[in-house]
Amino acid sequence: MSQKLSLDQALAELEALEDPKVRAANEKRGDDHGINLGKLRALAKKVKTDHDLAQQLWSTGTSAQLLALLICRPRLYSTSDLDTMVRSKHAPKVHDWLVNYVVKKSPHAEELRSAWFADAGPVVASVGWALTSERVVKMPEGLDLDGLLDLVERDMREAPASLQWSMNETLAQIGIHHPHLRDRALAIGESLQVLADYPTSPGCTSPFAPIWINEMVRRQKA
Repeated sequence: MSQKLSLDQALAELEALEDPKVRAANEKRGDDHGINLGKLRALAKKVKTDHDLAQQLWSTGTSAQLLALLICRPRLYSTSDLDTMVRSKHAPKVHDWLVNYVVKKSPHAEELRSAWFADAGPVVASVGWALTSERVVKMPEGLDLDGLLDLVERDMREAPASLQWSMNETLAQIGIHHPHLRDRALAIGESLQVLADYPTSPGCTSPFAPIWINEMVRRQKA
């Protein structure tokens, strides 16, 4: 059973979850909140879906925005709403959840992908590329995959970090899911060496495209 909360009640619940040690750890990553994400998800589960509350929470700080993204209805945001949200400055975790939990689930995702893909702003363009990666995997029909590889080969090395990361994901997904382009994707990754030295925890797969592609293909064949 969901628990209906007012804005003040929701903010009080969030305040009660604040932990100085969690805040210190999060701030090192640029996330200005002190709430354990497991506890935040538990609060969202208690509230369930409440789009009106989500809209009220959106303008009240990072932890409130994270809760908003968990309890909103993505389909109720217009293209204008989403464009404004993506173009606003957010903590990294808010941006990540906004893209993955809301934008990718929006009925406007393809329209926004087309609008954002070549945007002059690297953060907005990175979302366009993230949505393109999604299409590469789930609905590649109509995409110019060779053309995407051309853009990656030309631009990824010098791209700003957020855009570079999304372009690299598209490169890897093309190599993983489209065998006829795998050799070219591997060759581009080896040539550019983007994220080749990225620190990777034990048991995790490197984001360096050749390693990523080969490991995912190996798992597919296992």
